[in-house]
Amino acid sequence: MRYAIISDIHSNLEAFRSVLGVIDSSSVDNIICLGDIVGYGADPNECVEIIKSRNISSLIGNHDRAACGLTEPAGFNPAARQAALWTRSELTDENKDYLKNLPGEDVVDGFMIVHGAPSDPDKYILSAHDAAPEFQHLKNRSLCFFGHTHVSVAYSLSDGRVSSSRERVCSIRDGVSYLINPGSVGQPRDRDPRASFVIYDDRGEAEFRRVEYAVEIARKKIIDSGLDRFLGERLTVGY
Repeated sequence: MRYAIISDIHSNLEAFRSVLGVIDSSSVDNIICLGDIVGYGADPNECVEIIKSRNISSLIGNHDRAACGLTEPAGFNPAARQAALWTRSELTDENKDYLKNLPGEDVVDGFMIVHGAPSDPDKYILSAHDAAPEFQHLKNRSLCFFGHTHVSVAYSLSDGRVSSSRERVCSIRDGVSYLINPGSVGQPRDRDPRASFVIYDDRGEAEFRRVEYAVEIARKKIIDSGLDRFLGERLTVGY
C-alpha cells in the first residue's frame, strides 16, 4: 500500500490543489490528513469540502478545534487568533460539525497518526530531544506520523538513541521506531515555500515531496480577506 500523508493545509486552496495533483499522479492508494485543515488561510470551506468530497481520512488539529468552536484561541498569537475567529465566522455550520467530529488520533493499517505528539495533540516536537520521550507513547507501534510544526523531518529510535534526518527518503527498518512529520501543505516553516507532504510505501520507505504552487495568489487572498498581512507574506519565504 502507498499512502500520501498530508498535514497543516491551513485553508491554502492553491497549495492543497497542487499537492493533490501530484498525489493523483503518484499511484497512491490512500490519502491521510493529520489535521489543521483550516486556519491562517483564506479558503476554509473550500478546503474542508475537498477533504469531504474525496473522503480523505483526517484528524482534528488545534486550529480546527478553535475554528469550529470546540476551543477558544486564547493561547494563539494575535494573527493566529484573528484568523481562527475569522475562520469560525466563515465556516458553514455543516463544515463546523464535520470538524467537530474528527478524531484526535488514530491507527491506520498498523501505524499511528497524531496531530501534535503521541502524548499530547498540542505538543510541538521540534527536536530529537523533544521526540525522545514520545516513542514510549506509540502503543507498541513502530511508526507514527505527526504534524503541527510545519517542518518535514524524520526521527528514529534505534538502540536507545534518537536521531533526526531531513533526507529526501527515509528507509523504514525492522527493529527501529519512527516519528515522521510530512511538513505542511499550506504554510511550510522550514524556509522552503513549496508545499510539503510524504509518500509512505508500507514495503519500507517514506519519501518527502515538495510541490510548487501559486503562492502569490494565496498571499493576495489572505491580505484581501482582511487577515494579518504577515500570514500572507510568510508564505513567500516558507517561515
